[in-house]
Amino acid sequence: MANAGYDAVVDVDDEGDLGHTDLREDLEFHNSNFNDSIPGGRKPGSGGGLPPPVTASGSGSGGSGVSGKRFLWTMSFYAQFFDVDTSAVLARCWAALYPRANFLDVLEGNADLYGPFWIATTVVFILFLSGTISQYLATTGSEPFAYDFTLLSGAAGLIYGYTLIIPVLLFAALRYFGSESANLLECWALYGYGNLIWIPVALIGWSHIDILNWVFVAVGFGLSVMFLLRNLYPVLSATDKQTSKILLIIVVVLHLGLAVTIKFLFFAHHSPVTKSPATPEGDAPAMF
Repeated sequence: MANAGYDAVVDVDDEGDLGHTDLREDLEFHNSNFNDSIPGGRKPGSGGGLPPPVTASGSGSGGSGVSGKRFLWTMSFYAQFFDVDTSAVLARCWAALYPRANFLDVLEGNADLYGPFWIATTVVFILFLSGTISQYLATTGSEPFAYDFTLLSGAAGLIYGYTLIIPVLLFAALRYFGSESANLLECWALYGYGNLIWIPVALIGWSHIDILNWVFVAVGFGLSVMFLLRNLYPVLSATDKQTSKILLIIVVVLHLGLAVTIKFLFFAHHSPVTKSPATPEGDAPAMF
């Protein structure tokens, strides 16, 4: 009777004799629903009784999953910007030094702040090191050499400030002029990875030959500004023609200002950010 969708219950005597069997009196029929839960708590087609993943559609409030919400005051909100492995960071660094494709395509929609942060930090310390070596070579050796940590604070303010603030201003300008493709995180990634060229430039920029230092800075400026323009042009061109030209010029001028500032603050023997040694009392200041 199971094939007909019924359960059969038979009343048997204590002696095992069925006696007379009246289907209407001794048999009770009950409706059976084979879609109900089967032993073990599983349902047909439930995948072996495993619970659905938390990211499945309909889980959590609004179907977004339990972990879908990230608040500004939680660590998970900031962790998503550093969700990248070492191989991906190295591949992005190589793409920044030797660009063969649009860098936004290399990011694959997963821009990170891990690479930009450590690149900027490395540039800061190497600029401090190069500026210190340049000052040491410029001393006469008549008095003990003292490290000037004003160079370190100057490098940090320059590199961190430029990498953090300029992309924000550029993003705000693009949104103001109607560019829907502008993304703040991608702007930070572009400027952050664009700083990579200043690491080799800073490593060799401490020589006494001033014209050679200018050449190093010019090469660093040329490579980094071409990297920025190549990747920012598709975003800037989303605005009208006149506005995109103005924004391109502003990007180039600001980056030129960064290069010139690096040259005068860290690749000059008498950097404006360094403290001049105190002139002994009674001695006239040296004239250069």
